[in-house]
Amino acid sequence: MVGKVAVEEHFVCPDHEEYVSKAWMSPEMHRRMIGRLSEVGEERLARMDAAGIDVAVLSLVTEGVQAEPDAARAAAKAARANDVLASVIERYPDRFSGLAAVSLHDVDVAVTELDRAVRALGLVGVCVNGFTTVAEGGEYYDDPKFLPFWQCLAELGVPLYLHPRYPLPSQRGIYEGRPELLGSTWGFGVETATHALRLITSGLFDRVPGATVILGHLGETLPFTLYRMQGRMKALRGSALAKPVTEYLHENFYVATSGNFHTPTLLGALLEMGADRVLFAVDYPFEEMEEAASWFDSVPIAAADRAKIGASNARRLLELGR
Repeated sequence: MVGKVAVEEHFVCPDHEEYVSKAWMSPEMHRRMIGRLSEVGEERLARMDAAGIDVAVLSLVTEGVQAEPDAARAAAKAARANDVLASVIERYPDRFSGLAAVSLHDVDVAVTELDRAVRALGLVGVCVNGFTTVAEGGEYYDDPKFLPFWQCLAELGVPLYLHPRYPLPSQRGIYEGRPELLGSTWGFGVETATHALRLITSGLFDRVPGATVILGHLGETLPFTLYRMQGRMKALRGSALAKPVTEYLHENFYVATSGNFHTPTLLGALLEMGADRVLFAVDYPFEEMEEAASWFDSVPIAAADRAKIGASNARRLLELGR
């Protein structure tokens, strides 16, 4: 399929390289990854062309400004990243779009920057790299103090991409002695799925029904687990939510294929979510465009569903080309 839109593609600014984790990379691999993240020009475009990708939606690499404990520094870094991203898009307006970075240490600052990024810079959503690091540990976005941020997102009509990060050090006991499980192999998905469940079970989407969240990696396992959770919540203690938990997944979430190029998983996600709620993504440069495109172009789904997932869902959700 030509004309694909890839919605989770990463970049890094020169002054953000400190936030690119070295935990799972050799020094040589880290240098190579920084080079690929920093290149947002002809080399990346050539790879996109070879993979049939028309538009890459860029976002700041994990762990981004969420890993910066100093609120003022994090806010300045986010604004700088958004300015850099806007300049990249200005050079290649038909090939790149972007998700804003925001620091959520101060909710009012985050709302102001999100509004600027969307209205003034033309970015089409926000990517948040997990919980916000604070001196006491981390803050998750089901906390009521973040409600104005979610309301701003809904008013602007743009989605939040909830991207993984390493779990808090205090939550890593289960991975003790098994560091290979801590990151993208397993821990990222558990961390992000749990964060998403916190949002759902807090009643956030009852208070802000227009809020939209994108989860990568075909939903961080949630399309395959929420049915049981729904039944257990009802059986064990009931729920104060207005709807069953699966309905929030269907109505407030999209899932992207980033880094999960597995046909049975895609088919399961389609059965649970429907073709209108699945988006194509690569997760470049941590995954390869050629592999993602080759798999997606040949996966046994209807042509109409391929067109939706490959491009039209993202163009509608992100209002690309407006």
